[in-house]
Amino acid sequence: MLNESEYFREAEATRVRVLSEALPYIQQFRGRTVVVKYGGAAMKDSNLKAKVVRDIVFMACVGIRPVVVHGGGPEINTWLGKLGIEPQFKDGLRVTDAPTMDVVEMVLVGRVNKELVSLINQAGGNAVGICGKDGNLITARHQGIEGVGFVGDVSNINPGILNSLVETGYVPIVSSVAADETGQAYNINADTAAGEIAAAIGAEKLILLTDTTGILRDYHDPSTLIDRLDIQKARELIDQGVVAGGMIPKVNCCVRSLAQGVRTATILDGRIPHALLLEIFTDSGIGSMIVASEFSA
Repeated sequence: MLNESEYFREAEATRVRVLSEALPYIQQFRGRTVVVKYGGAAMKDSNLKAKVVRDIVFMACVGIRPVVVHGGGPEINTWLGKLGIEPQFKDGLRVTDAPTMDVVEMVLVGRVNKELVSLINQAGGNAVGICGKDGNLITARHQGIEGVGFVGDVSNINPGILNSLVETGYVPIVSSVAADETGQAYNINADTAAGEIAAAIGAEKLILLTDTTGILRDYHDPSTLIDRLDIQKARELIDQGVVAGGMIPKVNCCVRSLAQGVRTATILDGRIPHALLLEIFTDSGIGSMIVASEFSA
């Protein structure tokens, strides 16, 4: 049993070890861009939200260039309910007719985005909120699925506005609303937007914050986490049905970004406090990291 003095000495020693372990990762990532897709429980739980915000500010303070891409499904549902619009889904996609699209844009661009900007700035960061329409960042196209309305896919990324912001020390906070060449607004999956943005700006790392431990060999058993795999293995797991359901588009998003030059992509459990710092700045990391090949990163 440690006495009080021994306890505090042990605590201080632990802090020193943690800082020492973080140093090579700070050196590795300094000046590099990391794209974080923010959503799930980490967005809904106020305590987790505060920790994500602090992690993002910490990253910026040590010279990393974070770019945050966010969704906001639960808040969209809340506001649809307030306005008497019944949320509808088809094959996992939000049916986005014109009235729903108006609400999606209002919530994602006008509320969720600006709340994140405010929280990061209050915590000592320099955040700027934008959406896919700003600076023609994202050009959308219809996803091609009948009956879902204005659900879009990414046609093109123009990274100029993001590059300008990160090079001048700002943290871009991007909501995944974009427009096509006619100006029609579209709701784009935030994972997809994050992956395409990461590829377009040459990000060092893509991180998807999710409500899962990562890629599991047995989805009932968190101890079967696959902590590292390459593109070929990821595709095999999809073919075998190990990666299934909502994890398929997340893994495909990572694979696509890696194929376009992103160095690593990690699917991370956003329910873990300070998940971002644990992933980036510790030897063990957490979640499932996907790399281009077994010899890379």
